[in-house]
Amino acid sequence: MEYKRILLKLSGEALMGEQQYGIDPKRIQEYAEDIKTVVDKGVEMAIVIGGGNIFRGLKGVGQGMDRVQGDHMGMLATVINALALQSGLEGIGVETRVQSAIKINEVAEPFIRRRAIRHLEKGRVVIFGGGTGNPYFTTDSAAVLRAIEIKADVILKGTRVDGIYSADPEKDKTATKFDSLSFQEVLSKGLKVMDTTAFTLSQENELPILVFDMNTRGNLMKIVSGENIGTVVN
Repeated sequence: MEYKRILLKLSGEALMGEQQYGIDPKRIQEYAEDIKTVVDKGVEMAIVIGGGNIFRGLKGVGQGMDRVQGDHMGMLATVINALALQSGLEGIGVETRVQSAIKINEVAEPFIRRRAIRHLEKGRVVIFGGGTGNPYFTTDSAAVLRAIEIKADVILKGTRVDGIYSADPEKDKTATKFDSLSFQEVLSKGLKVMDTTAFTLSQENELPILVFDMNTRGNLMKIVSGENIGTVVN
């Protein structure tokens, strides 16, 4: 395998599948099966999921809600998604642990770095919920922070497009795909990979980011096997 320990970042919207809202059980099942194939090869995997399929703090702000309150609601949405993915994984025999940055002990462990690493070493998938536990930080920032803390080899950002393009490929058919980029090239070209805080943290810690299409079955295994798909930023 190309990587020993990875952090997979999924958006909450990805869990909607063909729905307009909420969680699509079919999509959860597909993701769980793809994750299992990788874990069965001995790759240690941690996961961070967004909460946009349920509630997004900034959307609440746009409707007059207090930002801190809205972000806390978004954190709870990520825990719901973490539990849904945990259920899908354990239903096919993958041992998991959910760790939350906000205390919710009845359904998740508190985030403890050493415990998370120990779970990974034992072959368990660790799903981090609750973002960073702080308002004003996105789940992109949570993903980079957790990846650094657990000493992941790479962040795999699963999206619905097959890499980073010069423009939005769903809107601009002339957009060109990049196979690889440096952190500086991403900044100079004004490309949107992650929010600025997350991206800067990744750059400072020399943590590569690989953007790929998670919705194409088998792509996750191809990446950890070393196939050249998606776009890598390093």
